[in-house]
Amino acid sequence: MEMVAGDLVIVGGGLVGMTLGVAAAAAGLDVIVVDREDPTAQLDRGFDGRASAIAHGSKQVLAAIGVWPLVAETGAIEHIRVTDGPSLMHLHFDHAQVGEEPLGWLVENRHMRAALAQRAAALADRLTVVAPAGVVSVDRQGARATVTLADGRVLRAPLVVAADGRRSRLRDEAGIAVTEWGYGQTGLVCTVAHEYPHEGVAHERFLTPGPFAILPLAGNRSSIVWTERHEDAARIQALDDLRYLEELRARFGDFLGQLRLEGPRFAYPLALTLARRFVDRRLALVGDAAHAIHPIAGQGFNLGIRDVAALVEVMVQARRLGGDVGAPDVLAAYERWRRTDTMALVAATDGLNRLFSNDVAPVRLARDLGLAAVNRLGPVKKLAMRHAMGELGRLPALVQGRMP
Repeated sequence: MEMVAGDLVIVGGGLVGMTLGVAAAAAGLDVIVVDREDPTAQLDRGFDGRASAIAHGSKQVLAAIGVWPLVAETGAIEHIRVTDGPSLMHLHFDHAQVGEEPLGWLVENRHMRAALAQRAAALADRLTVVAPAGVVSVDRQGARATVTLADGRVLRAPLVVAADGRRSRLRDEAGIAVTEWGYGQTGLVCTVAHEYPHEGVAHERFLTPGPFAILPLAGNRSSIVWTERHEDAARIQALDDLRYLEELRARFGDFLGQLRLEGPRFAYPLALTLARRFVDRRLALVGDAAHAIHPIAGQGFNLGIRDVAALVEVMVQARRLGGDVGAPDVLAAYERWRRTDTMALVAATDGLNRLFSNDVAPVRLARDLGLAAVNRLGPVKKLAMRHAMGELGRLPALVQGRMP
C-alpha cells in the first residue's frame, strides 16, 4: 500500500481546487490534489463552455501565484451597462471612474484550466496531482486526516479541503447542513462571434425570465449567459443551431452586427447552495462546496478565489509559527474571515435575481428609478465598482498581489 504525505490534500481539481493547490504550493506547502476527471479531458472545449469573470482582486491573486501570465486569452471589461428590459433607465459603470485598470476580465474556463495545469507542472516538487482517481474514504479523526483512493493509495495530511463542488460528498459526510433552493431557472451558455467589436462593454440585461448577459471575450467574440425558466430553456436548448441563433438574436439585438455560434452550447440549472459551516475537524470547504450562487453578477469564481487567498494565508501563518495548519483555531480563523463576505454576496445575488425577475408594474418602476438614481450618484457607483472589483473589506495578502 503506497502512502503519500503532505501538508494539504485537496479533493476536487476544478478551477477553485487547482487554484488552491497552486497557491498553497507557491507559498511553500506540500500539496496533493485529487480529482476524478482526466486532466486532459478538462482542457477540451466540450468539457466546460463557460467563461469566468475575473475581478481585479482575483487577477492580483492569479498574478501573485504565477498563473495570470500563462492565461492564453483575456477580454477586458472596460464598461458595464445594466438595463431593465425595454426601460430607458440604465446604469453605466466606467472603469475610468475608479482607475486605469479594467473593471475585470473575461476568461474562457478552458484557458484558465490550461494555465493552472501549466503552473502546477512547474510546481511539481511541491504539488502532486492525482487524477483521474476516486476517493473511497476520508478519515479525519486522528492528528492527520487519511484519504484512501480507489486504487489503494493512501494520502495523509493535517488538513483536507473539499473543493468537490455544489454536491460535495465530503461536506455531506461531515454532516454539514446546507441552505439551498432552486430558482426555477436554467442558464444557457454559449459563445458567439460578431461582426463589430464589443469595445470592452459587458451588457447585463434584465428580462422577465432572468438576466441576459453579453460578456466580452478576446477578439470579436462574446460569452452569453442567458437565463430562462426551465421549460423554455429545455425547448430552446433542443433547437438546431439556426433556430437557437434566431432566439438568441431576439434578445441580443443587432448592435454588434451579424452573429454566429462558436463552439458547443451548454445548459446549467441555477440554484443557491450555502453551507451552514465552512469547516469541520481537519476539513475546510472552498468554492461551490461552501457556496454556489446565482451567476447574475459573475462573482462565483471570484468568491472561490477569495476563499483560496484566506485559507492559504491562515495556513502559512500557522506554519510560520510552528503550528498545525489543520488546527481548530486555524480553521475558525478561516471561517470568520470568509463568512461575512460570502453572506453579503449571497444576499446580493439572490435579492437582485428576485427583484429583476419580477414583472409586477410597481416593482418594475421602483427598480428602474433605482437604476437611474444610482447612475447619477458618483460615490455610490464607485463603491459598487470597488466591491465588484474585490477591493473592499479585509483583504488577504494574495488579493493585494503579494504572497503571504
